[in-house]
Amino acid sequence: MNGQAAIDSNVLVALIDRQDKWHRRAQALLAALKAENVALVYFDCVLNETISVMARRAQEQRRAEEFAVLLDELLQWVPEDIITWISADIQRMFGRVVGLVRETGGALNFHDALLALSCQELGIEAIVSFDEDFDLISGLRRISGPFTTE
Repeated sequence: MNGQAAIDSNVLVALIDRQDKWHRRAQALLAALKAENVALVYFDCVLNETISVMARRAQEQRRAEEFAVLLDELLQWVPEDIITWISADIQRMFGRVVGLVRETGGALNFHDALLALSCQELGIEAIVSFDEDFDLISGLRRISGPFTTE
C-alpha cells in the first residue's frame, strides 16, 4: 500500500507513551506502514488532542515528571513543519462535521468527523486508528494493525 494515511491521536499517544496498553501494537503498525512507504499525515487537531491526553494521563497516573520527556519525544516525531493545518477550516466545515456526527447517531464524535471529512477533502483514503467508529465512513479505510485494514 503506497500513498498517504492520516494518523489518529490514539495511535500517536500509544507510539510515544511506552506505558500505553497499545504501545507495541502502535510500534509494529508504524513499522509496517514505513515498510510499505506510506506517508503519514499529522493533522494539527490530532497533535492538540495527543498533547492534551498525554498531559492528563501524566497527572492522573502521577507521572507529571515524565510529561516534558513525552512532549519532547512527540515534537521530535512530529516537528511543526510537517503538520497539516486544518483547524482554520473548522468554521467552513462546521455544518458538515455536525451533519456527519448526526448521521452516525453520535458514534462519530466531532473530532473524528472533522478528521474523516478532512481526509476526504485532501484525498487521503486511509486513517491509522484503533477507533472502530471510522469504519462507518465510506471511502475511508481504517488501518489498525501491521497487516490489517478494517
